[in-house]
Amino acid sequence: MITLRLRRAATAWIFLAPMLIALVLVAGWPLLRTIILGFTDAGLGDFSDANFVGLANYRGLASDPAWWRAVLNTLGFTLVSVSLETLLGLVIALTLDAHLPGRGLVRAAVLIPWAIPTVVSARMWGWMLNDLYGVANALLMSVGLIAKPVAWLADPVLAMASVIAVDVWKGTPFMALLTLAGLQVLPREIYEAARVDGVHPIKVFFQVTLPLIWPALLVAIVFRSLDALRVFDVIYVLTGDNPATASMSVYARQQLIDFQQVGAGSAAATFLFLIVAIFATLVITAGRIRIVARSA
Repeated sequence: MITLRLRRAATAWIFLAPMLIALVLVAGWPLLRTIILGFTDAGLGDFSDANFVGLANYRGLASDPAWWRAVLNTLGFTLVSVSLETLLGLVIALTLDAHLPGRGLVRAAVLIPWAIPTVVSARMWGWMLNDLYGVANALLMSVGLIAKPVAWLADPVLAMASVIAVDVWKGTPFMALLTLAGLQVLPREIYEAARVDGVHPIKVFFQVTLPLIWPALLVAIVFRSLDALRVFDVIYVLTGDNPATASMSVYARQQLIDFQQVGAGSAAATFLFLIVAIFATLVITAGRIRIVARSA
């Protein structure tokens, strides 16, 4: 006899089937083809002449300093940018959740950076950070913070910092929006009781607010981390193939297009996919463990 639980599971799979079929057709086949090409010496021309080379492309990645620098660049970019976006997004969400005059206008203004396409915002910031005619140098020199123009996107250290700053400007509204959604569904009775009992607001935040919004915050962190790990557009528009800022996606693009080595580029893209998949699995698992521990 079919139980109610099995019937619900069957119904759920029926509704999910169209989406899963579309996902396999749109993403599954390109991913499989990329994995297959990673084991060949295919060039950018006719793939029919490609030969199976086994793990040669992956051994090439392992011995390429440029690849490992791209890996470190990507991980550092992800760690710093997502951390800053989470902290700033949380502060903005808490501010917008308060009953302040003009809150609706502030919400609309905060979402503007997120609404601007990434390529457009990166090009805009590229002009502002230009060392010759950029407005950033002009403003800093006018107030006496710097004595001469700074090459923000050419200096190896400043280039990565500039890219992270632009990404934080772009991604913080997304974090704030998801965190605000979690804040607005919290029961207000808890805060009224804490206020009556005289509990300090900081203690209320760490013991009440943060645990309750953690699921929403975890979703935001996972989505932003996945975007940051496969970042391409903001880095490529601002700094091109600069080794100091090149991400794994920029490295894969360089192998595919500039060097016309589809096999090596596919191997890099496959490795990037594995890193993203492992990271997502670890973060989601850790988040679930934390949620279960808090609810126990």
